[in-house]
Amino acid sequence: MILRKAIYYATAVAALAAAAVVCVVFLALALNAALVPVVGPAWGAAAVAAVALAVMGVLAAMLLGKANPSPHALKQEEQRDLTSRMFELVRDKPWVAVGAIGAAAAVALKNPKITAAVISAVMAGRASKK
Repeated sequence: MILRKAIYYATAVAALAAAAVVCVVFLALALNAALVPVVGPAWGAAAVAAVALAVMGVLAAMLLGKANPSPHALKQEEQRDLTSRMFELVRDKPWVAVGAIGAAAAVALKNPKITAAVISAVMAGRASKK
């Protein structure tokens, strides 16, 4: 079952990649066809290459910015504890919190052993604090 899902995801990613390649190629052909009557075939091809280079440069800059965040932003993220991040997530995305609570309730109803383990852990934590 897990292998089947992985194959489906891989197939979907491959189909999206193929569609993106086809779109990019035909956009480049359309741009070239639009520019050839105006500037000639050589300059039309050069303009298509320049547009492709500019798009790749912008994408690379965006990806590098996400891959290497500034140290200042990283330090602020590390300083917040788990509880404050959880409350911030609940405030920003309440539907995600409702879904998480619903999933936890479904797990608790489906398997009472997990519920008993969580309750005993909470009670043990409270008993050790007193």
